[in-house]
Amino acid sequence: MIKHFNITVSGKVQGVFYRASTKHKAEDLGIVGFVKNMPDGSVYIEAEGKMEQLSSLIDWCKIGPTHARVENVHFVPGDVMDFTGFDIRY
Repeated sequence: MIKHFNITVSGKVQGVFYRASTKHKAEDLGIVGFVKNMPDGSVYIEAEGKMEQLSSLIDWCKIGPTHARVENVHFVPGDVMDFTGFDIRY
């Protein structure tokens, strides 16, 4: 069963390759969706996959890439959008 999560990551998550690292991790996990920087300094992710894949992504988001300092990861379920890949959006 494919699930969809809207994930917001806050802290020092811009300018530390968070988006590129998220794309790489999502592709490794077989997750589709997108990631983008938000004007408030957070990173927003829409991710679709099986529950165990999404759980792994959320666990990774709590740490992020080397220079990130994650303060909070908030996620809520959403409607499945049937994404075909994982993109960085601008």
